[in-house]
Amino acid sequence: MVSKLVQIRLLFFIASYEAFLLSAMAYDRYSAICNPLVYVTVMNKQFCIFLACGSCLLGVTNSLLNTLPLLRLHFCGPHLIHHYSCEMPELLPLSCTDLFLNKMILFTTLVIFGFGCFFPILFSYTQIISAILKISSASGRSKAFSTCSSHVIVITLFFLTGLGQYSSLAIGSISNGAYE
Repeated sequence: MVSKLVQIRLLFFIASYEAFLLSAMAYDRYSAICNPLVYVTVMNKQFCIFLACGSCLLGVTNSLLNTLPLLRLHFCGPHLIHHYSCEMPELLPLSCTDLFLNKMILFTTLVIFGFGCFFPILFSYTQIISAILKISSASGRSKAFSTCSSHVIVITLFFLTGLGQYSSLAIGSISNGAYE
């Protein structure tokens, strides 16, 4: 059980850390495209270190908030997880303890941390697209879009796979009558 908790904590930490880093990178793109004349001043070494360390701290916080309540669970029956990694949606159904607190913590942290990352990204790219569309030359617009396209693809893949994985836990709980 300890190895499962360590794996879940590590997965939560890595996913949270990556989400906050993607948000910081979106701000970096926003600064570079929307405010290019002050980019070097805004995105200085100290601020970049602050963004990286803040992302790490928020990742640790999210992983602790979600894994510490797992210590109170009791597991009965088969301990077989039909997945290549031990994640929360696969682990919680194996418990014979009331899961309401764990699911509420998971839902709350997903909303707070997920939207805390997603809305700054959405704001940044809304401003970026607006600024790019104001560029008069086609080659300038093309260069700006190509600079951001890889980051947008990574953000889309990251958030859609996370949403698909963790929304299945909520959908399964509702269909099983767990929230009635």
